[in-house]
Amino acid sequence: MPGPVAPPLILASASPRRKDLLPSLGRAFEVVPADVDESEPPGLPPHRVAEVLAERKAEAVARGRAHGIVLGADTLVTDGVRLFGKPRDRAHAVEILSSLSRRPHWVITGVCLIDAATGRRRTASDRTRVTMRAMSRAEIEAYVDSGEAMGKAGAYALQETGDRFVLSLEGSRSNVVGLPLELVERMLTEFDIPPA
Repeated sequence: MPGPVAPPLILASASPRRKDLLPSLGRAFEVVPADVDESEPPGLPPHRVAEVLAERKAEAVARGRAHGIVLGADTLVTDGVRLFGKPRDRAHAVEILSSLSRRPHWVITGVCLIDAATGRRRTASDRTRVTMRAMSRAEIEAYVDSGEAMGKAGAYALQETGDRFVLSLEGSRSNVVGLPLELVERMLTEFDIPPA
């Protein structure tokens, strides 16, 4: 007699990076993008900002479901003083990359799992320290003009060609791409979501 069927895993994200990363954990999932306010809540430390935004996404999708485990995530970058999300436009992308040049920064991803049937939730975050090499203005502008900077927290894509600017990385590489797989694996295990 077959055992109980695990509830479906639902990725509450439109991010192609997260959609590409999640299959490596061996769970079947569906994608339901969350339409939420992504403005940063004021007065919180960076890890809590990322967690609150992840919670908003998971909550928005869980509200429309009778069952399923909903996974929300949000990534931001901080230099210890400022928070950098996705660039608003070309000038903002150039400004962000100029700020990160020659300096370490931290990539923080908040993750939230919600069981739509019971309301049970778990929220956590992961942090990776990244140090960029010196980048000239011409290099930055050429990179931004390639289109790769747009739509990414911190205005660069490690998984594409942005890795050429990185001197060192301490922590989860997948976190920098947009989903800390090691953390997500632990959280899914807590929710009894077995590999397929």
